[in-house]
Amino acid sequence: MRVVVAPDSFGGTLSATAAAEAVAEGWRRSAPGDVLTLLPLADGGTGFVDVLHTARGGTWHERTVTGPLGAPVAARWLELGGVAYVESAAACGLHLVAGRTPHTARRASTRGVGELIADARDAGVTEVVVGLGGSATTDGGAGMLAALGAVAVDAAGRPLPDGAPSGAAGLAAAPDLGGVRLVAAADVDNPLLGPHGAAAVFGPQKGADEAAVAELDAALAAFADLLPREVRDDPGAGAAGGLGAALLALGARRVSGAGLVRELVGLDAALDAADLAVTGEGSFDWQSLRGKLVTTVARGAADRGIPCLVLAGQVSVGRREAGAAGVDSAYSVADDAGGVAASLADPAGTLAALAARVAARWSR
Repeated sequence: MRVVVAPDSFGGTLSATAAAEAVAEGWRRSAPGDVLTLLPLADGGTGFVDVLHTARGGTWHERTVTGPLGAPVAARWLELGGVAYVESAAACGLHLVAGRTPHTARRASTRGVGELIADARDAGVTEVVVGLGGSATTDGGAGMLAALGAVAVDAAGRPLPDGAPSGAAGLAAAPDLGGVRLVAAADVDNPLLGPHGAAAVFGPQKGADEAAVAELDAALAAFADLLPREVRDDPGAGAAGGLGAALLALGARRVSGAGLVRELVGLDAALDAADLAVTGEGSFDWQSLRGKLVTTVARGAADRGIPCLVLAGQVSVGRREAGAAGVDSAYSVADDAGGVAASLADPAGTLAALAARVAARWSR
């Protein structure tokens, strides 16, 4: 069989590349004659630029930028064909915050993302694609705007710290893009505010309690009034803690991160020649059905009439919902390993073991 192995990363346990290699290792134990094509994938979140570099090469630009809580962090952006690819999580990701508390949720800033964009602008690129996802921030992109030269001020005209949009009454200066086009790569369609907005949906993952969520949502509402365009209800405005809103307000074009990666790594050509597709992620849940990467792979496979399997750390999607998304079967590493703790103790080994059992069932 010709099998395309195209997983996303598995949360903080396995990169997309490591997950693809683990699946391949296990698959070959049961079906050594199968031809495997490994295509690690990503949406706009963690691993976005690494996946592009693996597939297409390009030039890394290493920089030290301001992390989400102010400490310097090492980050990089990828130059490919005159276009810069920036991963927001590299500068303000959840993995850069040791303790997730209401305090850190309120403080976390996107300044480092703006510093990466400014560095790419100064390097002479014509377009900057910003992958949105995996952030620790809910600052509405205020930090990013500050790094690009915008100055938020209070009612008395005093500059405000860039990590907190609360209390801002205006922008004393516009951000400097230098003619660079912006693209926001996001696969969530959440608006900026309200029950489906950045603070309510993603704030708890970042340490925000009920009070912090309400405070952050109010701050985002006030800050939205200062942006150069009305974008609060635009799909994707709530991505990366409202960073999507700031980018859209600067005229960014929104694209699917998973769709962009799908195009750049050649997923469609690989599926054209395949008999079976295998994808996966850390948790196959209801959010996966809202246009995330596994459903991108599944729909591509369904368009070609080939089965698609999901191997995930945990599975909470029912068979009917999975089938409607184009997934023929979904398998849980945790269930196969005897529990979440067992699967986390050896992420690659338990994923490989599951892949071997699945291959025995599906390979010719």
